[in-house]
Amino acid sequence: MPMDNRLLVPRYKYDPDAARYLAAVEAADGQALETPVKRAVDAFFRDLKATGQEYDGVYRTTFESLKACCILAGARTLAGALVPVVGDAPTNVADGFVEGDYSRTAGLTGDGSTTYLDSGRANDDDLQDDNHLAVYITEAVSSNEVFAGVISTTNFCARQLNWRSTNNVRGFANSISYLQSAIYSGSASLVGVSRANGTQQSLRVDGTTTTGDVDSADLPQENVYIFARNDDDVATSLSDATLAFYSIGTDIGSDGLADLDTAVTNLITAIGEAL
Repeated sequence: MPMDNRLLVPRYKYDPDAARYLAAVEAADGQALETPVKRAVDAFFRDLKATGQEYDGVYRTTFESLKACCILAGARTLAGALVPVVGDAPTNVADGFVEGDYSRTAGLTGDGSTTYLDSGRANDDDLQDDNHLAVYITEAVSSNEVFAGVISTTNFCARQLNWRSTNNVRGFANSISYLQSAIYSGSASLVGVSRANGTQQSLRVDGTTTTGDVDSADLPQENVYIFARNDDDVATSLSDATLAFYSIGTDIGSDGLADLDTAVTNLITAIGEAL
């Protein structure tokens, strides 16, 4: 009897962390994901583990710098999209987001009024001088709003990313002052800020990273919000942007912001092509 050639095809082996994440998403969705979507997610995990940098003499991968993170795309349902890559699952506060706010290819869209996520990660879970915050925007509509953040009501130190009415993105990394981008149109972009010391931070918007002198300050302690800023446990400056990803964690540096940008952009592009 001739051998069935299908038996000779090696079985695809997923990264172990990607496999666990995908199983959790499928459990939340109640059905399996398409193979091209799963392979796009697997490639994303591998990309994050293939890049990294030294911090205080210790090498850590980009993946290791993610402490709270969600891919807000790809999953079949909103529940699946809120399954964390790492860290705690975010809280859909007051169940404000509904299925109609979610697109598998574009992400989750805020209403600029009531809908936001509590990431579940306290800002001081990361050190004052060792932190990053990033989102992937597929579309931003209204400026003068906060994509993600938290602020201290005592000294106004913030960790946040916001789009000003001047059409510039401002990034705060446990700082009172900020770095500001060039004009931002609201189109698809990774927007992220990272800090590795007490005197400088880096901001990436529209594929360009800027590093400048911005001193850190005593950091806020409350949880970081997504689609809003946590202002003493009150959501303010809510955003109507569409976000397909967010991450909170330790410093990833200027090169790491570029690496994260590449990995997330490739992921969202591949999901769009798959679906």
